[in-house]
Amino acid sequence: MKLVEATADDLEALVDRWYALATEMEAYSELNELAYANVREVPDDGFRAHLDSEDVTDYLVVHDGERIGLVTLREGRHPSRRYSTYLRIVNLAIDEDRRGQGHGAAVLERVREMALERGCDHLKVSCEWENEDARRFYRDMDFQPKQVDYVQPLE
Repeated sequence: MKLVEATADDLEALVDRWYALATEMEAYSELNELAYANVREVPDDGFRAHLDSEDVTDYLVVHDGERIGLVTLREGRHPSRRYSTYLRIVNLAIDEDRRGQGHGAAVLERVREMALERGCDHLKVSCEWENEDARRFYRDMDFQPKQVDYVQPLE
C-alpha cells in the first residue's frame, strides 16, 4: 500500500471518494446533509483548492496499482503545548468493497511515518460521535479520545 499525492489529474477520483464519504456521513447528523443530489453536480472547486493549498494535502490510497481510497492531511501547531506539532487526518476513506482488509490500518501506519518524518509529535483525527465503527477503529489503532466538538446551525 502506498499514498500517492493527488494532482489535478486525480480530481475526479478525489471528488468521487469525497462524495461517497460525505454520503455515508449524512446518516450521523442533519448537519451532514449534502447540497448536491449526485456526485456529478459537485463543483470541483473545493478539491482544486485542496490541491493548491500548502496546509492541506490529498493522497490517493493505492494498493497493487489500484486506487482504493483517499486520505487528506493537514499540518498544524499548538505553540503553547508540549505536544505542539501535529498532523491531522481530515478525511480517511477506504472504498467500501476494500474495507476490513487492513488497508485503513496500513494508511494510519504510513501517516504516522510521514508525521515523524515531518517532525510532528502527534496525530489528530476526529469522527462523527455516532459512528461507532470509526470510533472503534481509532481506539483499536491506539488513538485516545481527547475532546468533543460541538456544533450549532445558524439558521
